[in-house]
Amino acid sequence: MTRQPEDPVADFTLYYWPLPFRGHFVRAVLAHVGAEVDLPDADAVSAMMQRAPKDQPVPFMAPPMLMDDAARVALAQLPAILFHLGDRFSLIPDDADRAALTVKIVNDANDVLDEITLNGGQQMWTADRWNTFRPRLARWMAIWEETGRRHGLGQDEGFLLGGEAPGLADLTTAILWGTMTEKLPALDPVLKKNAPMVHALCRRLMASEPLKLLQRQAAEDYGKTYCGGQIEASLRAVLAEV
Repeated sequence: MTRQPEDPVADFTLYYWPLPFRGHFVRAVLAHVGAEVDLPDADAVSAMMQRAPKDQPVPFMAPPMLMDDAARVALAQLPAILFHLGDRFSLIPDDADRAALTVKIVNDANDVLDEITLNGGQQMWTADRWNTFRPRLARWMAIWEETGRRHGLGQDEGFLLGGEAPGLADLTTAILWGTMTEKLPALDPVLKKNAPMVHALCRRLMASEPLKLLQRQAAEDYGKTYCGGQIEASLRAVLAEV
């Protein structure tokens, strides 16, 4: 899974809402590798979604949708996009076990996003729902921490699956927990308590120049917004009571 493109820094177009949510993982990988990416506005995203499947670059229901011009590939669904980029830019370990763990981590992150938004806002957060969810959120954090511990992650050094440089698993981790705790600061001490080494890893990666610039731009473009809409309003309301 170490196929190298002829041109490692290609042109990309990412269709996603102006939010630091699912599409932000894609932005982070592209920022990390130094790729240039075009970000169409919300009207263009809506227009692309409304096209008939036969007229879309890849038939898809909802963003993110990424067009990789150099590879002549269009993909939707966050895990599929991240696996493609991980392969394209050698961000997935060579050995099968850690490659499979990378797949697991990306899918776990996607699950956490579903859970923190109650499956995309199918319900709204209430105090009772949040109190029921709190132990599960802590368990998710502990799962990340134990994964890192088993592969040599330390408080001040190392990466989630070992290795000498951050890979797709690390970038996914940083954007999942780093962005969540930045935009929802009440959750920062929760992460630090349940996953102190992961908390430190996120801080180290977010301090790297590409991700620091990405977060600065995100703050300018999206303000304090996290997932948006009524579901974010209900989430902030319950966190205000924590």
